[in-house]
Amino acid sequence: MTSTHPEAREARAAAAGAPVKRSYVQRIFSEIAPRYDLLNHLLSVGIDKAWRRAAIARLGWERHPTGWYLDLCAGTLDVGAALARRRGFKGHVVAADFAEPMLRAGAGKASRDVLAPVVADALALPVATDSCDGAIVAFGFRNVADLDAGFAEVLRLLAPGARFVILDLSTPRSVVVRTLYQLYFHHVLPLIGGIVSGHRTAYRYLPESVANFPETGALAARMSAAGFVNVEYRTLSFGIAAMHVGEKGTATAG
Repeated sequence: MTSTHPEAREARAAAAGAPVKRSYVQRIFSEIAPRYDLLNHLLSVGIDKAWRRAAIARLGWERHPTGWYLDLCAGTLDVGAALARRRGFKGHVVAADFAEPMLRAGAGKASRDVLAPVVADALALPVATDSCDGAIVAFGFRNVADLDAGFAEVLRLLAPGARFVILDLSTPRSVVVRTLYQLYFHHVLPLIGGIVSGHRTAYRYLPESVANFPETGALAARMSAAGFVNVEYRTLSFGIAAMHVGEKGTATAG
């Protein structure tokens, strides 16, 4: 049954791409920032850490270990900090998010000499064209108000040949896994998340945002249509998450 609760309606509208999405996402993530890390690891039973490591491994930072990298929708800096701590990494990470409380919650995870938090919208990043040696976003791209504009902005700032890695939740194809996943995702997760965070709305929005995010093949097609080359993807943990990788071709430089 479809809920008629005002919070559920608001979450559903934002997830579907209503004009309020940007302000809604910024507000709820600012409000849950203090307990975001705890809930992330608790609700995923820690498997999100392995997913992040897999995504960082596909970024190709080893090709330019002293380069500049973008952590998009950086949240509490888990990905940026993990990249900054990689053995052999001697570059810099710009961690951009428009919810400043999220960035503050992640302060101290890595040296500011290596990891620089920046309050910025994913659709208007204060980063020079062709300047980044790679970009990565974990569990945040589905929150961008306009996915195609987001692709265009990332493509603009990437150096030719640089990679863009998207890690996000997905919907499993297996009927058995999907049934268990949806039971947890739509009932258990909102309950626990709401109790621990004190913010039921945010954890109503999460399953709605995943349901409205393009499925794996469709997202890959949109990356290609946006201008990325060598686009590929794979699912993780029985399809609970998915990782997409694309590159900026040399012909798009300038």
